[in-house]
Amino acid sequence: MRRSQILIGVLALAVIAALNSFYIVDEREKALRLWFGEVTLEVNEPGLYFKVPFLHEIAKYDDRILPLDTQPLEVTPADDRRLVVDAFARWRIADATQFRKAVGASGIAGARLRLMRILNAQLREVLGRVDSGAILSADRATLMSQIRDKSRDEAQALGVEIIDVRIKRADLPEQNLAATFERMRAEREREAADEIARGKEAAQRVRAQADRTVVETTSAAQKQAEIIRGEADARRNAIFAEAFGRDPEFFAFYRSLKAYEESLKGDNTTMVISPDSEFFNYLKSETGAAAQ
Repeated sequence: MRRSQILIGVLALAVIAALNSFYIVDEREKALRLWFGEVTLEVNEPGLYFKVPFLHEIAKYDDRILPLDTQPLEVTPADDRRLVVDAFARWRIADATQFRKAVGASGIAGARLRLMRILNAQLREVLGRVDSGAILSADRATLMSQIRDKSRDEAQALGVEIIDVRIKRADLPEQNLAATFERMRAEREREAADEIARGKEAAQRVRAQADRTVVETTSAAQKQAEIIRGEADARRNAIFAEAFGRDPEFFAFYRSLKAYEESLKGDNTTMVISPDSEFFNYLKSETGAAAQ
């Protein structure tokens, strides 16, 4: 009975040892086989591999492209206009052995901390050499390429390859936003006041030109009217003179009728005059002055 128990125990140990003698590397992973902390094998291809049970340690790392989001960083460009920059990077483990030597057992988490320090340093260095206008313009793509290249050189010591670096956001600090908005509002109000003043000036010029045109047009019309009126009066007098020359009697009769019309109006019906006056010749006689 005791011998059977020992045999069962030996078989169990053999099974456990057999199960611990193999490990699987996924196609999305890289693996290191360690012998008391020293790297004895780097596995970059997926498959089933052998190890010494309980003596070999297997460290696996993600072989995919990994994200790295930095914390918002305040930088000071060359024009001393502070900006809060939010960036991110994409990276992958290029050399697993070098990566293990650089970060030790901290693995991916430790690498992220060191990469973040590298990226922040390069952000400050590259963005600190240019004006804020370049950071906020299309030149940002060139600056991101410079940051990526410089960060990539330093990241090689970690066994890491930086694929890309991008700036997500570049804004003014919160404490500067209110002052900036007020300055922008004052500038817009000044521009609006200038536009209103120019509009009023243009309106005044148009109004003055219109008034001048009215005066000139009215004066020309009055001048033309006076000329026409003078010509008409001259023509009328000429007709009167011609008519008088042709028939003096009729002209005297016409002048008497006009005098009666002007004298005998509704508000002037009282007249003090001698009945024998020549004024009434055409009222007293059918023949008028000729009868006299």
